Amino acid sequence: MQPSLADWKPGPLPTRAPMQGRTVTLEPLDAEFHAADLWRVVQGSDQVWQWLSDGPFATESALTASIAAKQSASDAVFYAILTDQIGYPPSPLSTTATLRQRVAEGYASFMRIDPAHGVIEVGNILLAPALQRTTAASEAMYLMARHVFELGYRRYEWKCNAENLPSRRAAERLGFTFEGVFRQHMVIKGRNRDTAWFAMLDSEWPARKAAFEAWLDPVNFDADGRQLRTLGDFAS
Repeated sequence: MQPSLADWKPGPLPTRAPMQGRTVTLEPLDAEFHAADLWRVVQGSDQVWQWLSDGPFATESALTASIAAKQSASDAVFYAILTDQIGYPPSPLSTTATLRQRVAEGYASFMRIDPAHGVIEVGNILLAPALQRTTAASEAMYLMARHVFELGYRRYEWKCNAENLPSRRAAERLGFTFEGVFRQHMVIKGRNRDTAWFAMLDSEWPARKAAFEAWLDPVNFDADGRQLRTLGDFAS
């Protein structure tokens, strides 16, 4: 028999507020502030849209309109993924100095939000080529997972096209458990999509959280930012 949930209470909706990490910042997606950055980092890289339901976009204005629609969506909460970029300040008095500026290099969302059952999904993840397979990308997923479980959700889902092997590997690396494939689940861009389902439970989160935090500790990275031990090393 399943345990009683008499003492469990549904959590609130995710907050539209920034989440700050060591290598990355998440903030509510905003076309005015993020569209130009996102156009610059994905322009000419149409492959980043392969597994998403929209894109690629031929013009910056088309991408901006799409971001504006996501910004105002009532059934999902989108966050821009910002990283620190180093550039040169315009002042001629400090031409040898460097200036750190946060740049949007992707976005992700909470979707299919079901507070009554304590279930929520992370999805619609866009990562610019420069952001893929980076510490910042992993930390962004950690921040989102932490937010979900701190709100009291019981189940955190990751779904992707069953043919999207990089996404499936990422889900398992991040601590999600594979639960099976829903055949002929969706039609995306005129093609059938079988959907691979993954999930992480609140009972599993303490161990996942500890692994993430040990992996993200600055002592786990060398002077060039290369990891000394993998996330999997801490999870095992």
